[in-house]
Amino acid sequence: MPANLTPVYLKAEHAYRQAQTLDEELRCLQIMLQEIPKHKGTDHLQASLKAKISKTKKDLEAEKASGKKSGGLSVRIPRQGAGTVVILGGTNAGKSQLLASMTRATPKIAPHPYTTQLPQPGMMPWEDVLVQMIDTPPITPDFLEPSTYGFIRGADLALLMLDLGDDDGVENCMAVMERLNATRTRLGKESCLDEDDIGLSYTKTFLVPNKIDAPGAMDRLDIFHELADFEFEEFPISATEMTGVEDLRNAIYHAMNVVRVYTKLPTSKTADMDRPFTLPEGSTLLDLAGLVHKDYLEKLKFARIWGAAVHDGTPMKGDYVLNDKDIVELHC
Repeated sequence: MPANLTPVYLKAEHAYRQAQTLDEELRCLQIMLQEIPKHKGTDHLQASLKAKISKTKKDLEAEKASGKKSGGLSVRIPRQGAGTVVILGGTNAGKSQLLASMTRATPKIAPHPYTTQLPQPGMMPWEDVLVQMIDTPPITPDFLEPSTYGFIRGADLALLMLDLGDDDGVENCMAVMERLNATRTRLGKESCLDEDDIGLSYTKTFLVPNKIDAPGAMDRLDIFHELADFEFEEFPISATEMTGVEDLRNAIYHAMNVVRVYTKLPTSKTADMDRPFTLPEGSTLLDLAGLVHKDYLEKLKFARIWGAAVHDGTPMKGDYVLNDKDIVELHC
């Protein structure tokens, strides 16, 4: 029997994956339990939620008793832009070069391993919006920086880099997957929580074979396809020569699953077209109102919409589902 999870449940699940404290986790879990449809098809999921809530409460009590924060990231990078992408890979896979090629960040780039020792953020432009990218230290069979778990769980998308410029690249990439598959923070075709184990998280992933211009690169990619059983979308690139980078940029933005919304004041003839709000696909006028100001959320009467799905200036109520490039004039 399908679970038929509600939009509120799915929103809370998404927030839970991105939670950085035990308090945040507990609030999300409680909303999920409240919103889950109660029938035989969700019995196991309900039991898993209750068990996770109980454990989180105990962990929270222990945290308060000790006076120390045990939950959350050891390294924090505030979320910004239309979404967040985390870059993963083994040594010398080209993660820092990709960040430098797609953003204005200036990470240290060197041919020797472990050049990246701390997470490094950058903002990737796409038309009139920005997407946050975070480069991470390399993952090896013997090393996985603890903060990387949180960045993977909290990301909207992971990029798994495959080094095609070295014979060890295939083995290093497979080692990344093996290391993560031994944890409760894993890579997958889509972002989700395991219905049989709420603590097990999957993050949507693209495979990014890098250095496709290197001698023997395509032979190494063929070997990888023979050995690996990944089902991720694949975007071969050369981060230094920019080959394939624009295709990857477009795919990253569309994977964020957001819509751009522009706002205008009732007293203004034109909208602010320079800085759109970005909201998850399926968001409503009320969701936008809450982003603009809490007063709009509490007092919104209607909004006039200019967009492809309506006639210009059509008045709509708070449950109107926003479309990409809608222009919205809020009225309280």
